[in-house]
Amino acid sequence: MSLRRPRVIIVEDDPDVLLFLRLNLESAGYETSLAADGSTAMRRIDNEKPDLVVLDLMLPLMDGWAILAELHRRPDAPRVIVCSARGSSIEQERAREMGVVDYIVKPFSIEELLASVQRAFALGAGADPLAAPDTPIEGIEPA
Repeated sequence: MSLRRPRVIIVEDDPDVLLFLRLNLESAGYETSLAADGSTAMRRIDNEKPDLVVLDLMLPLMDGWAILAELHRRPDAPRVIVCSARGSSIEQERAREMGVVDYIVKPFSIEELLASVQRAFALGAGADPLAAPDTPIEGIEPA
């Protein structure tokens, strides 16, 4: 029997960052889907029901704040990690009030992001075998 890998939607308008995140998350054992703007992100979230969204805030068509507001209203919303160049404490607090599990300020190391992703899955893991990636992250104990 094959277990489904945890699904992460990466929402980022910089194509180089988008590809970089995809390659690293897939290497860590996650299935990824991509969106370069907010409207596409919402369609993918609705259609694909991801386990986690890695979200930039400054996006075309629909910004990350609008996405967070919509997801915050949903009882079945996926976990969200914000990755943004905007790092004020006010914005970080606002995002946490809207339910994000972590807020990472760009530039960040891939190790920091992968650790944050693993923690996000561990939050709701319980007895769920899908909650952690197949490949452990160096220096981080499995959930």
